[in-house]
Amino acid sequence: MSEATLATEVIDKRKGGLIGQLDEFWRYFRENRGAVGGLLFFLFICLVALLADLISPFGPYEQFRDALLVPPLWEDGGDSRFLLGTDAVGRDILSRLIHGSRYSLFVGCIVVSLSLIVGITVGLIAGVVGGTLDTIIMRLMDIILAFPSLLLALALVAVLGPSLTNAMIAIAIIQQPHYVRLTRAAVLGEKNKDYVMAARVAGVGRARLMFVTILPNCLAPLIVQAALSFSTAILDAAALGFLGMGAQPPTPEWGTMLADAREFIERAWWVVTLPGIAILLTVLAINLMGDGLRDALDPKLKRS
Repeated sequence: MSEATLATEVIDKRKGGLIGQLDEFWRYFRENRGAVGGLLFFLFICLVALLADLISPFGPYEQFRDALLVPPLWEDGGDSRFLLGTDAVGRDILSRLIHGSRYSLFVGCIVVSLSLIVGITVGLIAGVVGGTLDTIIMRLMDIILAFPSLLLALALVAVLGPSLTNAMIAIAIIQQPHYVRLTRAAVLGEKNKDYVMAARVAGVGRARLMFVTILPNCLAPLIVQAALSFSTAILDAAALGFLGMGAQPPTPEWGTMLADAREFIERAWWVVTLPGIAILLTVLAINLMGDGLRDALDPKLKRS
């Protein structure tokens, strides 16, 4: 048998194994109806964010001075132009909610990416190297976790300056200890197994050992943590925006929309309620999806 034939057979086996793993994952994931519903709603939000410029009735900053605090269409005094009403300066709430989905998803993606990259790298170093370096890293992570997360984020943004970018940096910093601890725990469970010892005997370098040999076997809990952290990042960004330390007006970020509407809680319920519902549904969908990922990826939770 030629080398080309052997290589083709190896590739086919790998593809078959990957397809089998994906089929098994989807079989367990779809058993959780809440997770499937959360996934569908999350995909819907992603589609809305991508097509915001096409489906939005108006621009997010466009003002109609003749339509201030117009109620939703189904309320008395509603206007057919504004399905969900307008805010205090005549901006269409539906359009701002649609464009606000971009900011929420952007915050989640950036925060989770930064936290994953830094957290996984530091966790791998702590777990593989061990010793004094491991102790220093973990004590530093314990110090970060000792502070209330929102309070620490507020302090960091106060130092860096109020803005959406600085809010994302602060949220990524307060989230990364979870990835460091989770990665380190997974590495400690894998580093003494036979395949790792065999790689060390074969002379594999430390960097390859960490990122190629050990890391792929530690990804399942990290994927679940990333999904749950995505919703936490959206909530934290909204909280910072509400407190005036995140995205600044007139940015159509959901937390900032809530902050702008505080004084109208009693006489214009829609200005406050609708951004809150958007945050609630998005975070709930992502959490349900994270629960389904946990059930599908954790062998201990898989149902026979």
